[in-house]
Amino acid sequence: MARISGVNIPNDKRAEIALTYIYGVGLTTSQNVLRDLKIDKNIRMKDLSEDDVNKLRQRIEKELKVEGELRREKISNIKRLKEIKSYRGSRHTKGLPVRGQRTKTNSRTIRGNKRLTMGSGKAPAAQKT
Repeated sequence: MARISGVNIPNDKRAEIALTYIYGVGLTTSQNVLRDLKIDKNIRMKDLSEDDVNKLRQRIEKELKVEGELRREKISNIKRLKEIKSYRGSRHTKGLPVRGQRTKTNSRTIRGNKRLTMGSGKAPAAQKT
C-alpha cells in the first residue's frame, strides 16, 4: 500500500481514482499529475513501480497544497472572515448557509433536520381514552 502525504493509497483502485483519496486532490488534478509524469491513468496502484510511486509522492508533496496544510489554510480563511466581522463570517459562526442559499426551506442539512411548521413532522399516535 503506497503512502503519499500521510494517506494510505488503496492498491486495487485505478491510479487516477486512488489519488483522489488525498484531501485536496480531485479527479482533474490527479489526471493532470499522471499525464505530466507519463503514467497510465488506468493502471492499478499495485502495478506501479516503486520509482513511479516516488515520482508521484514528490510531485504531489512539493507542488500541491494537500492534507494538513490545506485544512489549516481553509480554517484560517474562515477565522479571518469571522474576525473582520464580514457577513460570510457571521454566517459561518451561526452555522447557516454562506453562499446566498435560501433558508426558509431547503437548508435542513446545515440547520439540522428541524421541522418547525404544522404538519411537517410525523404526527404522534393518538392516545387511548
